[in-house]
Amino acid sequence: MLQRLARFCYRRRWRVLGGWVVLLVGLFALNSTFGGKFLDEFDLPGSESQEAVDLMEEHGFDTRAGATGQVVFKADDVNDPTVRREIEGVFNRIAEITAPSEVVSPYSEQGAHQISPDGTIAYAEINLSDRDSDELYDIGADARAAVADVDIPGVQVELGGDIAFEQPEFSSEAIGFVAALIILLIAFGSLLAAGLPLITAIFGIVTGIAIVGLVVNVIGMPSFSNQAVAMIGIGVGIDYALFIVTRYREGLSEGMTPDCATRRALDTAGRAVLFAGCTVIVAILGLFTIGLDLIRGLAVGISIGVLMTMLASLTLLPAILGFVGTNIDRLGLPHRRRAERAGHQSFWYRWSRVIQRRPWPALLVAAAILIVLTIPLFGMRLGFGDAGNQPTDFTVRRAYDLMSEGFGPGANGPLLLAAETPGGRSDLQALEGLSGELNQTEGVVFASEPIPNDSGDAAIIQVQPTTSPQDKETAHLVNRLRDDVVPSAVAGSTADVKVGGATAAVVDFSRYTADRLPWFIGAVLLLSFLLLTVVFRSLLVPLKAVIMNLLSVGAAYGILVAVFQWGWGDSLLGVGREGPIEAWIPMMLFAVIFGLSMDYEVFLLSRIREEYDRTHDNATAVANGLAVTARVITAAAAIMFCVFMSFVLGDDRSLKMFGFGLAMAVLLDATVVRLVLVPATMELLGDRNWWLPRWLDRVLPVVHVEAEEEVVAGTAPALREPERVG
Repeated sequence: MLQRLARFCYRRRWRVLGGWVVLLVGLFALNSTFGGKFLDEFDLPGSESQEAVDLMEEHGFDTRAGATGQVVFKADDVNDPTVRREIEGVFNRIAEITAPSEVVSPYSEQGAHQISPDGTIAYAEINLSDRDSDELYDIGADARAAVADVDIPGVQVELGGDIAFEQPEFSSEAIGFVAALIILLIAFGSLLAAGLPLITAIFGIVTGIAIVGLVVNVIGMPSFSNQAVAMIGIGVGIDYALFIVTRYREGLSEGMTPDCATRRALDTAGRAVLFAGCTVIVAILGLFTIGLDLIRGLAVGISIGVLMTMLASLTLLPAILGFVGTNIDRLGLPHRRRAERAGHQSFWYRWSRVIQRRPWPALLVAAAILIVLTIPLFGMRLGFGDAGNQPTDFTVRRAYDLMSEGFGPGANGPLLLAAETPGGRSDLQALEGLSGELNQTEGVVFASEPIPNDSGDAAIIQVQPTTSPQDKETAHLVNRLRDDVVPSAVAGSTADVKVGGATAAVVDFSRYTADRLPWFIGAVLLLSFLLLTVVFRSLLVPLKAVIMNLLSVGAAYGILVAVFQWGWGDSLLGVGREGPIEAWIPMMLFAVIFGLSMDYEVFLLSRIREEYDRTHDNATAVANGLAVTARVITAAAAIMFCVFMSFVLGDDRSLKMFGFGLAMAVLLDATVVRLVLVPATMELLGDRNWWLPRWLDRVLPVVHVEAEEEVVAGTAPALREPERVG
């Protein structure tokens, strides 16, 4: 099938290229008219925090259930008439910008508690109904302009909350592309050859993002979806095209015609690309089982990006190769490095033999490294970052610090207790008693009096914890309120009280994901085992792969905890203040890592199996297989590492963490696992690597990742030497 696809795309290259251009233009035209809006909604059906939100929306507290913001200011005396006059003007402008909204001034009776005890810091609370991400960014831009106009000596005014987060000032994707181009130039030694994977990836990513812009009308996606699509798309798109271009150049070097080389490249490397791409998509879509809208939307977006980059590699790239022909090495770099030595003289062959001569020490050292790196994982704390994790040059971070200074850390994450009061006055009296009880509760700074709605059948109470939203003591407080304080205080009434607010929602989300993470990981590992069993007709090879993948992922998690949660090297990497691991990161990270590791797994082990079938000598097969694939795997991994690490330079903490975790996983997988653990374990097990019970061999479907060379080329060119990517 892939041969026929390659022949069609090569010979009908103008049609294929034109089809991609038309598709791209058409999708963007549709986007300009029908493109949807991204929403950062963390709905968690069945959780108490979600029930609190639903209750507030049902009973007229819409603004309390949506986005929030603060105008925080500091002065020698916030009640000074000049300060008050100027600041109230800002409040009025903010009210116009955010309308319809509720702006609670510290100078109002309701906001009397919004002035610090020493009278130097105060804030206005801004409560908005649901707004999409684009609306919040627009509101934030206008609000920041209003705040910046304040010019009173000795007065500091900052904007906090949901409306204060800013759009990134630069594109991390561009840095990733530049890094990828440099690596490709080093690998290929030719500007034209290096440019092909980049062009292919760009087409795939851009069309993927355009499709995501339309799909968001049907499935809600977070605001950073496009960046996540670009991150994964750049990495996998360039890698997929790299594998195919490498095989194409190899075919030309063996005297094949460009047409034949294209067909052989797609029928060999293209099979691995198709298998790896589909595996990534299946693994990511497996996140649907988690049942969360945020995770589901992000999974769909990333899957679309992977699908389009894979299709671009399998269709657009063969068409472009038809234009390039034998000129692929044109525009070579000056002083181009001589091609790597072949066969037993190659560095990677010698490396494999060194590991195979001392398999036990290599295995133990590599395993020890991964186990040590995994240790921080056992202290992982799930949650969500907030403004306190942002750099200090952001107004949202300065507002956060002012709130902590004036009112305590808990002021940045108040709890909202939403209550239905079908008993009317008697229930409100019970809530008044609850408010008094809350003010006496350890871990609570302040609890407001119940605020009823117009109909008197519901009320809310705002509670300020003593600790920050990310502090584990705040989570303990939420649980204590739900389990003990609230039920005890309203016992005997008909009031139904739910503990909600953004901080409580984080507690619920973290618990939800933590409970389901082991099951998801188990399911993915089982899928990995089954797929590799089918492909390689072995039980031990898949079992080793599962164990090694688990070790490398655990190590990546451990590094993630050490940097982002413990703060090791945070200043060097610019990740901001330490805090919990974003609750959605481990699941999404594992799904993507699984797919990417399968890519390298299939590429390496298929060559080893091919050599074993030819020689029936396990040691030789391992050495030859590693020699043939190691350099291209190293180049591909280096590209992915640079692309993913480039996102650490951005402003979004979630993407920083996601990109860093992927980069560490790729680094460990391509070095410790592929270059040490694989040859060591394969050497120790010998021929047992390929053991499969006869009854199981008869039952399993037959899947070929690599095609027979004779079928493709019409001859039998032996591909037994290292691939020349330079």
